[in-house]
Amino acid sequence: MANEQQYRLRVRYGKDGRLAYLGHLEVLHTIDSSIRRSRLPFSVGNGFARRMRVQFSQALPVGASSKAEYYDLVLTEPIEPEVALERLRASTPSALAPTKAAYVERRAPALEAWLTRSDWHAELEGTGITAEALDAAIAAVAETGAIHYMRGEKPKVADLTRTLVSWQCAQSGDVVELSLQTRSSNEGALRPAILIDAAFSAAPLAGAQLAALRVTREMQAHEEGARLVNPFDENLVISLT
Repeated sequence: MANEQQYRLRVRYGKDGRLAYLGHLEVLHTIDSSIRRSRLPFSVGNGFARRMRVQFSQALPVGASSKAEYYDLVLTEPIEPEVALERLRASTPSALAPTKAAYVERRAPALEAWLTRSDWHAELEGTGITAEALDAAIAAVAETGAIHYMRGEKPKVADLTRTLVSWQCAQSGDVVELSLQTRSSNEGALRPAILIDAAFSAAPLAGAQLAALRVTREMQAHEEGARLVNPFDENLVISLT
């Protein structure tokens, strides 16, 4: 109803295990079902479809895990965040388990557009791969300013001058670890696998063979000048009292 009291509950959750291979729409459906099972008093839109009022952060690439995905759920009653979190945990598959919840301003910006920065961690295994070679290959790709690739049958361009912030490579035994910082906007975003694929086409990794790749999103934040704002920043979270 238009005059009902509304409360915007922000929830952080992870994505791990075999559920890392769920597509974004499947994740949305699973969480929708989990919220319904939790019996939280969620608000429903007034449109023809009468959908639950819930907003998600940007889609995670299929196959990637995450420690920092978010959704904002509009409630019609003020449930204590700790109570709401426990009810959501009990009703959600463990590989998508929520880890934190708090209330934010009802009119706060939509998460999908507001969260503009991501930190990623990737682990690469294979033959001929070293941290030094990967670092040099990414530098060579970055110098080109863009990556041209195909998504299905559609040609795409990743503008590295806008989307690639920084990267660091380290060797850990036979595993090469890549820490990657990216930026998203209305013009697009950079998926780690796209950058890594392009790096394997660069001369420093000529002849190298990638056998396994594990990617995890470690953090999402809003870029505000030189400052990164956490989704649970003290200036955003509000109290029920």
